[in-house]
Amino acid sequence: MQQIFTKAMARNIFLGSAAIFLVIYLALSVDTWRQIPIRDHADQLTASVIRGKSLMDNNNCIGCHTVNGEGAYFAPELGNVYVRRGPEFIKAWIQTQPTGIPGRRQMPHFVFTDAQYDDLNAYFKWLSNIDTNHWPPNTQG
Repeated sequence: MQQIFTKAMARNIFLGSAAIFLVIYLALSVDTWRQIPIRDHADQLTASVIRGKSLMDNNNCIGCHTVNGEGAYFAPELGNVYVRRGPEFIKAWIQTQPTGIPGRRQMPHFVFTDAQYDDLNAYFKWLSNIDTNHWPPNTQG
């Protein structure tokens, strides 16, 4: 016996499935929006952190680096650089660029004040405290 699959049945299956997935999507969206304040610690934003972010934006650091997995993949991830390297290393590294080592990727030379280095480090420290649910994964081994 052959079952007939009508247009009405196909439409009902489509609309029912779409409704189910819409409900799932909305539930996950609500959960995400509830989690953001817990994870992003926006209450810890200071003027120094905001200036550091502005410094990153104005110098197009994201054009080479990634921040929490977003951006270019030419240079290292900066979302966890504060934990990996520390503020003194970050300042010294930026100050010595470009290194001139043949065959290595080079950063441009930036001239920042000590206050700007403090702002960058404040931003990197703030980034390192964001709960990204272990993203991006640690590929350092």
